[in-house]
Amino acid sequence: MKENFPFTEKRPWGEFRQFTAGEPSTVKILYLKAGESLSLQKHAKRTEFWHILSGRAEITVGEKIEELNSGSEVVIEPFVEHRARATNEDVKILEVSFGEFAEHDEVRLADYYGRK
Repeated sequence: MKENFPFTEKRPWGEFRQFTAGEPSTVKILYLKAGESLSLQKHAKRTEFWHILSGRAEITVGEKIEELNSGSEVVIEPFVEHRARATNEDVKILEVSFGEFAEHDEVRLADYYGRK
């Protein structure tokens, strides 16, 4: 992930928020149901950028656990433990991954659903 991303640029009609340009990336929207959670996991070959689109989520990045609202953003570097949890409401998260992406490259450290 380039250091100057994401950024906001003002225009006469308003503004835009740019997350990536001219580099390989994978873009997803994660939908978490209230009370549900992603695995506590880490990746070796990619950086992830999360932008909370809606809801309030408990986000773990490394040793830090925060309650984040819509509009909040976090960057997750390779080898850093991370998780998103929807506490009392559904949560929607924009995820942009940079680097070598494979859907099953995560190392799950804890999982509520019995996955390894």
